[in-house]
Amino acid sequence: MDIKKLVSQMTLEEKASLCSGEDFWHTKAVERLGIPATMVSDGPHGLRKQDEEADHLGINDSIKAVCFPAACATAASFDRDAFRRLGEALGDECQNQQVSVLLGPAVNIKRSPLCGRNFEYLSEDPYLAGETAAAYTKAVQSRNIGVSIKHFAANNQEHRRMSSSSDVDERTLREIYFPPFETTVRKAKPWTVMCSYNRINGVFSSENGWLLNDVLRKEWGFDGYVMTDWGAICDRVTGIQNGLDLEMPGSLGIRDKKIVAAVKAGTLDEKLLDTAVENILNIVYRYHENKKPDTPWNKEAHHALAADLATDCMVLLKNDDNILPLKKGTKVAFIGEFAEKPRFQGGGSSHINSFKVTSALDAVKGIDGITYAKGYDITTDSTSDELVAEAVTAARQADVAVIFAGLPDVYESEGYDRTHMSMPDSQLKVINAVAAVNPNTVVVLHNGSPVEMPWVSEVKGILEAYLSGQAVGEAVKRILFGEANPSGRLAETFPLKLEDNPSFLYYGGERNRTEYREGVFVGYRYYDKKKMDVLFPFGYGLSYTTFDYSNLKLDKREMQDTETLTVTVDVTNTGTVAGKEVIQLYVADLVSEVIRPVRELKGFEKVFLNPGETKTVTFTLDKRSFAYYETQVHNWFVESGDFAIQIGRSSRDIVLEDIVSVTSQDTIPMTFDMNSTFGDINATEKGRKAAQEFFQKQAGMFGASTGADEDEESAVSSEMAEAMIKYMPLRALLGFNAGNISEEDLITLIEALNR
Repeated sequence: MDIKKLVSQMTLEEKASLCSGEDFWHTKAVERLGIPATMVSDGPHGLRKQDEEADHLGINDSIKAVCFPAACATAASFDRDAFRRLGEALGDECQNQQVSVLLGPAVNIKRSPLCGRNFEYLSEDPYLAGETAAAYTKAVQSRNIGVSIKHFAANNQEHRRMSSSSDVDERTLREIYFPPFETTVRKAKPWTVMCSYNRINGVFSSENGWLLNDVLRKEWGFDGYVMTDWGAICDRVTGIQNGLDLEMPGSLGIRDKKIVAAVKAGTLDEKLLDTAVENILNIVYRYHENKKPDTPWNKEAHHALAADLATDCMVLLKNDDNILPLKKGTKVAFIGEFAEKPRFQGGGSSHINSFKVTSALDAVKGIDGITYAKGYDITTDSTSDELVAEAVTAARQADVAVIFAGLPDVYESEGYDRTHMSMPDSQLKVINAVAAVNPNTVVVLHNGSPVEMPWVSEVKGILEAYLSGQAVGEAVKRILFGEANPSGRLAETFPLKLEDNPSFLYYGGERNRTEYREGVFVGYRYYDKKKMDVLFPFGYGLSYTTFDYSNLKLDKREMQDTETLTVTVDVTNTGTVAGKEVIQLYVADLVSEVIRPVRELKGFEKVFLNPGETKTVTFTLDKRSFAYYETQVHNWFVESGDFAIQIGRSSRDIVLEDIVSVTSQDTIPMTFDMNSTFGDINATEKGRKAAQEFFQKQAGMFGASTGADEDEESAVSSEMAEAMIKYMPLRALLGFNAGNISEEDLITLIEALNR
């Protein structure tokens, strides 16, 4: 299809009309030219196709579909292959239902546990979020279905989400909030990008030319169309001028007329409108020419896949005395209404109308020795003395009590944020009462983001099931009874309390402004730097077997930043049960002049190992693995020096380490003046010699102490003088050197340094 020729045949009004939706879910058709309409639909973990009443908050029913694990769960798999299987299945479903673009993945960083949509987001870590999102995107698009990676960018709260400005410095944007989008765009070429509701540093994302044109298109090479989040449009003409293509949903032609009027008035270049239409039509025809509505959709098979994925996602957080897996013949009490009616997804635009749901009670039917007590009421977030007494009786009569707990639907949803990290009082009451009468208590959690656990020391086992989709009960049964070995790892830190979170003081902001004052110190980057105690660290998770790491090798000890580093490590299953292990590679800048995290995740792999089996895992690190974003040069920058290559079980459990020395080709242009310090000058090759001469000439100008320990005190004085001179601006020398150096001398030095 010759898109440019097609656009040249369109009237101004037809061009303008294509830049907004026909309705809630469809792009417009132009029948005169044979241009078809296409459908887009939510969401990242299931197909939320609405045939009748349409909305974006999950209020009205959609077609019966399969609810896979939400992103909070799938990210915990640390498994690119899991995302591949998920994406391929969803791509096939979209082909079957003639949906051209699936709205997701959602890759916004988990800045705070309070964000109402954290269950839709992947991680607090940008590398993990980017790698998994890219794998998902490649898989969906391998079925000739597009994705819309969202929400670009810095959309990290629901509070005032349609008006608030996320005020973030450039380094933080580049190191934390942009990389998941950048990685996905560069590696997987998403068909579309969805811009966020919020403003970034005062400018709405839908009108942000730096964001949509300079960064997304020119730097990263994005070649699809940019659509708004639903209702995110502010000024339609300004949007087109700054890289926005498609407004969703439609405005009944109101804003189309504004586009036409702006072109006629000469305030909007028609070439920009043509570009937007071309971007949209390129994707419309990419789908139209490859649609396969006869693609089979076996819901039962996809339900089974959902169970497999959920099994790989669940994180075993505690397992004292090897309480899990449950032994055959054990009398078990299932307690808590979530055992019967599990919470398996979040609320809002990603809410799936599941064709079936398997609860834990469903999954264990036919297994002898299992009893059930409701414990609390989900719908009222309450309990009664009778329900608690029933739970206590069941626990007393059982060998092991398994409590199903977590957060009700109303606690987490699109549209609003949480106000605390607590679980419902009704559930806390049940946990405390049961643990008091049965020392063998296990808690299974159903939640989309971290919760405080004041009861953590009272129970022997904790299984984090997250929101694991409609087959959650089957997956929980597999883990509890040892049919599968847990292999999930936390993609986010669980702090001890909300107040420990680095964004705590400023999250939500004031009126329409939210300051990201914690900068790059999000999640484990903050907790590890502060050496703070946490409930469970990033990357943490237990297994029913044990793994040993050995033979860490780097293919070079010294390297230029233009080279790559190959890292290998051997992993051995030293236990008696087959299982999967997540190998995490962190990079630590050992000597840096900028403030950086202690370590940052730069590689991960998940491997399956039989008992006694050893596999070699290989990582490749490039310049970005060692770099930070330098705002003076507006680019990624590597400092020369030593870097530790660390292999860990989590960000807090580093088991192997080796050092590589990196020589950087990067330089920061320096301009010197009277306020430049000797330390600044000494950092440059040109200035080093001059600085040394100044140190020698001025070392004694502060005087030397005398006394019994004259030699020792003289050495101390010399060291003090050198330190003071290092951070002294040149202008200060005029007062300290008693006329030995003139202002003209300093001007001559500065001119030489700046040549």
